[in-house]
Amino acid sequence: MRKAFFFLIFIGVFCSSLNCMNKKDNKTFPKTSKEKLESQIIEVKKLVNGNSKYNAEIGFFIDMKIASGKNRFFIYDLKNNKLLDKGLVGHGSGSETGIPGKLKFSNTKNSLCTSLGKYSIGYSYKGIFGKAYKLYGLDKTNSNAFDRNIVLHKYFDIPFEEQENEICNSYGCPMVNERFFGVLEKIIDNSKKKIILTIYY
Repeated sequence: MRKAFFFLIFIGVFCSSLNCMNKKDNKTFPKTSKEKLESQIIEVKKLVNGNSKYNAEIGFFIDMKIASGKNRFFIYDLKNNKLLDKGLVGHGSGSETGIPGKLKFSNTKNSLCTSLGKYSIGYSYKGIFGKAYKLYGLDKTNSNAFDRNIVLHKYFDIPFEEQENEICNSYGCPMVNERFFGVLEKIIDNSKKKIILTIYY
């Protein structure tokens, strides 16, 4: 498994990384993740249906058990119960364990790890990687997300198409392909209510 190469960027508001590559047209869920995804959808529906400030029609789901070279960021229609799109997403470099297929997670500052849990997608801003969205952790496992400067952002070296190799890592942020980010951006900016993004394993 090749190691990611990082830009050392002093400002902690952003994540960075190197070494990447790809996305598929196939709109079906990987069989190995279907049950887990269904379980996460149920939990998100409970949250959004009980709180009017959240979008009850669209949800974002990231399955960190799926290899980073495969599509694991799912855009799901909560109202009509169907998958709308999917893409690649990088995880935090601190989550690497050195064991293929096994990741670790942390809510600790400077850990460079991905944090599991539900996030509320907040306001956008322009940073080092262009437009990005602030993330607010809603669970104990990701409660420090905002203070850790964990954001949803794009990165030029994240591929659009799936590939066999792992893609580059971030500093803990969910980091996606520029083209896929455009899809997410349109959904987020057109939503009058906050969208929930869930990262699970």
